[in-house]
Amino acid sequence: MSEIRLFVTSTEKQAEAVLDVMSVVFEDEDYAIATMEIDEKCDVWEASIYMMADEEDGVRARLAEALAADFSRLSIEREVLPDIDWIAKSLEGLAPVRAGRFVVHGSHDRDKVKTGEIAIEIDAGQAFGTGHHGTTAGCLEVLASVAHTRTVRNVLDLGTGSGVLAIAAWKLLHVPVLATDIDPIATRVARENARRNGVVNGMTFATAPGFHSTAFSANGPFDLIIANILARPLMKMAPQLVANLAPGGSVILSGILAEQRWKVLAAYNGQHLKHVRTIWRNGWVTIHLTK
Repeated sequence: MSEIRLFVTSTEKQAEAVLDVMSVVFEDEDYAIATMEIDEKCDVWEASIYMMADEEDGVRARLAEALAADFSRLSIEREVLPDIDWIAKSLEGLAPVRAGRFVVHGSHDRDKVKTGEIAIEIDAGQAFGTGHHGTTAGCLEVLASVAHTRTVRNVLDLGTGSGVLAIAAWKLLHVPVLATDIDPIATRVARENARRNGVVNGMTFATAPGFHSTAFSANGPFDLIIANILARPLMKMAPQLVANLAPGGSVILSGILAEQRWKVLAAYNGQHLKHVRTIWRNGWVTIHLTK
């Protein structure tokens, strides 16, 4: 079945505002959304949402309704995308990603790992997280810093995706790690990636749509929680996330656009967490806080 891209064309400022609307309307669903610059000189941008062809009518109707109030002059256009594995294609020829002591690489780059590096092998697949995104690389860098300055006895990787951050935490710290995701496919992929990286014991995987899952109470509270998700879910879950954090524990948050960082910080400051550090990478930020 074909994949469809619905998009609106506008200025950068309006495209960002439309992206915010898309994020709110489709917050709890698996649609990919993005902005893209089309013409730098003329300030032309596109805000897009991607879906399968049989979902187009429903998504278009909801998007049109959401845009009617403030963006009624913007027309919703469509593009039928070619049947290509874009994830695999985008990674062809990409060099390994290095962040601190970590190097994330595909199976074709095993020979590029240097002595003393902590290697994590992740190939393109069905779950997010190959290390090439600024959010993943930022989390790896902060993880190395936390491990150097604090005692960590157990870790939660919330929204694990490919499992890259959970695997990194285990390889660096050798402590129990709980890796959860709302998507059962991601949970399966993360488990398979852990085995590929030689992690047989010490990691627990669970499909958990919310903090009501018994996996959290059975394995927590946690000295370190890593959550590379999106800004709005991070703000919404702040009270529950902090409730699962051990006294003196650390939180690493990412999936946050630079302009969203103040809202996220406010949500976690409201839960009495202290800001330690913010890392910027390619328009995204990774935030380290402590309890």
